[in-house]
Amino acid sequence: MGCLHPFSTATQRTAGEDCSSEDPPDELGPSLAERALKLKAVKLEKEVQDLTVRYQRALADGENIRRRTQRCVEDAKIFGIQSFCKDLVEVADILEKTTESISEETEPGDQKLSLEKIFRGLSLLEAKLKSVFAKHGLEKMSPIGDKYDPHEHELICHVPADGVQPGTVALVRQDGYKLHGRTIRLAQVEVAVESQRRL
Repeated sequence: MGCLHPFSTATQRTAGEDCSSEDPPDELGPSLAERALKLKAVKLEKEVQDLTVRYQRALADGENIRRRTQRCVEDAKIFGIQSFCKDLVEVADILEKTTESISEETEPGDQKLSLEKIFRGLSLLEAKLKSVFAKHGLEKMSPIGDKYDPHEHELICHVPADGVQPGTVALVRQDGYKLHGRTIRLAQVEVAVESQRRL
């Protein structure tokens, strides 16, 4: 029983294990699959480094754009009214010239001439202001006869509706203004109401 038959299964298994390509001897080096994995890992590491650099650049670009935009917004806040201010300087010039001409050329007894100069100067000033306002989208509201609107009018008091429809603006105490359609100052108004009869 101790002797083995030349065609036994034990002998075949040993021979099969010796011929197996799954376990090559260690002297031959890493297998083909290991080498492919190492190459793939190196390639992926390079891709990660490249993507990291691109991501950092994108972050820096985004931060630069944010800073530039913030600077532009701050400049717009500061210099946005520059054109309006230039036009108002012209109004100030008219007012200054009117005041100078009145003080220089006026004789003590010549009040009529000085009043005429004041009137001409104020008329020029009003016309220039109106043109500056119109140029920049600033318009005066003239609400007399309009229906009362709390978004455009500040109610000062009620007045009897004599010849005026109740609920409408009967009198304007202070003009209101709109800038490009948006109310920036409410008009102070008196609104007509039906008078109540006392018995």
